[in-house]
Amino acid sequence: MEQKTPFPPFDSSHFPSQLLWLAICFVALYFLMAKVALPRIGSILADRNGRIAGDIEKAEQAKADSEAALAGYEKALADARANAFAIAEKASGEAKAAADKERTGVEADLARKLAAAEVEIGEIKAKALSEVGAIAAEATDAILRVLIDADVGKSDIDAAVATTMEKQGG
Repeated sequence: MEQKTPFPPFDSSHFPSQLLWLAICFVALYFLMAKVALPRIGSILADRNGRIAGDIEKAEQAKADSEAALAGYEKALADARANAFAIAEKASGEAKAAADKERTGVEADLARKLAAAEVEIGEIKAKALSEVGAIAAEATDAILRVLIDADVGKSDIDAAVATTMEKQGG
């Protein structure tokens, strides 16, 4: 039987040279990583951390600015509301004063018209009452003529009507 040669990396006679090249590659890779790659990665991470810290600081500054702007807006809004309320109160007071003035004028005008109407009513009443006496005298004369067929003098009828009106209160 023929003996087969093992796969060279698994051949134990090659182990010392493989270990030597492993050590050489490890040391070369270590120095390459330590002197070139890790410092670059470290600087990239430091730059990124610096950028993130700067962005966070800018965001906090923007937040503080927006909160200050919001506080200013709320103060301006409160001032505007107070000013609007003051303007509304002033306008309401002016409108009330104008309405009171107009109402006073209307009441005075109505009082004048009422006084004039009372005077006119008094005149009409006096005129009516004076005519009531004449109407009553004519009616009495007509009734006396029809009922008793008597012809009484006008002065007697006027005196009787006047006495009756005085007794009635008019």
